[in-house]
Amino acid sequence: MRPKSETPAREAVHTQTVDGFGTVRVLRLDPHGDAATVHAWVREERAAFWGMNGLTKEQVAEIYAHLDTLDTHHAYLLEKDGEPAGLLQTYEPEADRVSECYPVEPGDIGIHLLLPPPGPHGPHPGWSSALLSTVASYVLLVLDKRRVVVDPDVRNEKAIARFLKQGFVAGATVVLPEIDLPDVHLPEKQAQLAFLTREVAFPGDA
Repeated sequence: MRPKSETPAREAVHTQTVDGFGTVRVLRLDPHGDAATVHAWVREERAAFWGMNGLTKEQVAEIYAHLDTLDTHHAYLLEKDGEPAGLLQTYEPEADRVSECYPVEPGDIGIHLLLPPPGPHGPHPGWSSALLSTVASYVLLVLDKRRVVVDPDVRNEKAIARFLKQGFVAGATVVLPEIDLPDVHLPEKQAQLAFLTREVAFPGDA
């Protein structure tokens, strides 16, 4: 019998071992249980483009609790060898403001990816590539999607370069319209669209 104080481990929706890097697990985000971890990441200046710099831990938890009620948007915690390693959000483009900026095709899925600063052991070459490879496997193969779309802020040159290095093809530069609703406010955003097809990412599985 498990001791009462011991919390059962969350079941991963996807697990992948990357040679020379480690084992990456994709877990459904616990809005309140993971709030401290996510808040520590989004409050840093390096995460300014995520749009949560000034929020409290409680506000971050509320945002992801609301997201958890949606069928079209989902949030995940990425773990590397049991340690938090990133935040992934997926969404159906037709249910998102990006649909006003490009012709959505069947099988499209949108993602947002936040990578925290390096851990105590410093930067690890291939860190972002390994995580992106795992994310691509999850959304294109496990979720059986045909194409990934990303819309990083045009000023976020590091994120854009990271996606292009992974095989994404740059699309148009667009302006995502402001959204001002009771449950969510998103300011207008100038974004660089980029796309990754299953054929490019996984030629043998297309």
